[in-house]
Amino acid sequence: MSISMLALIAFIPIAVALVLMVGMRWPATKAMPVAWLTAVLGGILAWNLPAGYVAALSLQGVITAIGVLIIVFGAIIILHTLKYSGGMETIQCGFHGISPDKRVQAIIIGYLFAAFIEGAAGFGTPAALAAPLLLTLGFPPLAAAIICLVFNSFPVTFGAVGTPVLVGLKPLNQFVNDAGVMSFMDFSNSVGEFATLMHLPMIFILPIFMLGFITRFFGPKRSWKDGFGAWKFCVFAAVAFTIPYLIFAWMLGPEFPSLIGGLVGLGVVVWGAKKGIAVPKDVWDFGPQSNWEDYWTGSVKVEEDCTYKAHMSQFKAWLPYILIGLILVVTRIPELGLKGWLAAQSISFNNILGYEGVNGAIAYLYLPGTIPFTLVALLTVFIHGMPGDKVALAWKESIVKMKNPTIALFFAVAIVYIFRGSGIGNIEWNPNGYPSMPLAMAQAVAGIVGPLWPMFASFVGGLGAFITGSNTVSNLLFAEFQYGMAEQLNLPRQIIVAAQAVGGGMGNMVCIHNIVAALAVVGLSGQEGAILKRTFWPFLLYGIVVGIVATLLAFVFVPGIF
Repeated sequence: MSISMLALIAFIPIAVALVLMVGMRWPATKAMPVAWLTAVLGGILAWNLPAGYVAALSLQGVITAIGVLIIVFGAIIILHTLKYSGGMETIQCGFHGISPDKRVQAIIIGYLFAAFIEGAAGFGTPAALAAPLLLTLGFPPLAAAIICLVFNSFPVTFGAVGTPVLVGLKPLNQFVNDAGVMSFMDFSNSVGEFATLMHLPMIFILPIFMLGFITRFFGPKRSWKDGFGAWKFCVFAAVAFTIPYLIFAWMLGPEFPSLIGGLVGLGVVVWGAKKGIAVPKDVWDFGPQSNWEDYWTGSVKVEEDCTYKAHMSQFKAWLPYILIGLILVVTRIPELGLKGWLAAQSISFNNILGYEGVNGAIAYLYLPGTIPFTLVALLTVFIHGMPGDKVALAWKESIVKMKNPTIALFFAVAIVYIFRGSGIGNIEWNPNGYPSMPLAMAQAVAGIVGPLWPMFASFVGGLGAFITGSNTVSNLLFAEFQYGMAEQLNLPRQIIVAAQAVGGGMGNMVCIHNIVAALAVVGLSGQEGAILKRTFWPFLLYGIVVGIVATLLAFVFVPGIF
């Protein structure tokens, strides 16, 4: 079967999911099982994969989904614990002391706080933490989810202490060593450096665009101008983030750019906002809830009265988040010793249904949903002196909210593993020797665009993240393919691979299981299509800008680089 036909068949589950969720407005709980079934049929009928092998891959996906759900639950339990302890209302009161302007709050929390959390933890954690904060400050839940999903893009390439680069590019180790031009570590560092240059324009453009986007679709006047009016504050925040981001990427490697950029930027911008630096003169708000569209909130009711009372000191209210940040850093830096031990504590499932190499594991202590989220939620009971009935309410609400995302994620991640496992080299399981489903789609596109590949390379990374929900996994899937395309077309290897890594970051804003997880946290399960229709446009803008930068770097500025 031709690559074009294989690519078309591979695209069918994605098309089904998009049509059902975006076109027909089905919730993911209904759309993803149908999309999974089409992936199963494609694997069995077109790839000739054994039915048992497809079942094993699906179970492998379910095991991975359990890990994602632990993260989601941890974020939800933190939110509800702070809600019933009075900590969240105290935080709300404190943010109004910084600025009551929702544009300023969106930048501080969605752009900078989330960047720090991404740099420390990754794996969908930022949206899970930042979106509830925006929600409790009076943001419509749909707006809060969109803001956090879209902003969780530029920090992702260096998320989880550099995991997408350090782990995601490992398939290239042998290729780079065989070329003999540089060591793999130097190659990885170079990829990270070029990735910062590709992200750089959008670090400045994205906050301005998103504030305009939010005021256009959620503001009382439905005006882009209201959001663009805060452009000076956006530039201030971008500069505060970018300086440490670039310094650490170019001088120390891919581990800390997002973490330090987010942390330093957050401190500088909060200080600046209190001093009135670049803060808009007018105060912008979403307007009365009575004027909001029903689908903005779904079953969630935002408090109409946004007059908040401090129930404790700001330090005490923020202490759970401070502990989360500290624990994430301590448990993610290998040199401190805890990362390896925590990661080793796992429940393993080897050779699922008898298929060798089809393995799954739940690293129950290393997942941020356990440590630090759930751990800190338990500590908060004592820190904030919560009575037992309040604790019981927080846990009950959190457990109830897990039903819909559980169904959606089981099927969504099962599709991911069918996609990944379809190209396995074992002749018994892949008798035709076909490439995996994602690789077939990428090869079909490459055959069409040819030398214009730098313009499109990031979209392949975005496709990988859309399918898998992970920049790291997208790189594992496509890094070798991108490197091969660069060799075939005589393009700079680091630049094309950097475009892949950047694309995997921007793909987070459209990936299905990140959307499902974010909506679960803000209580909007079932609105996945509404999110996708809106996050697609910043995704497209991001890809076009990255494509232009990658093309300029490849053909104009550094034509002789390896």
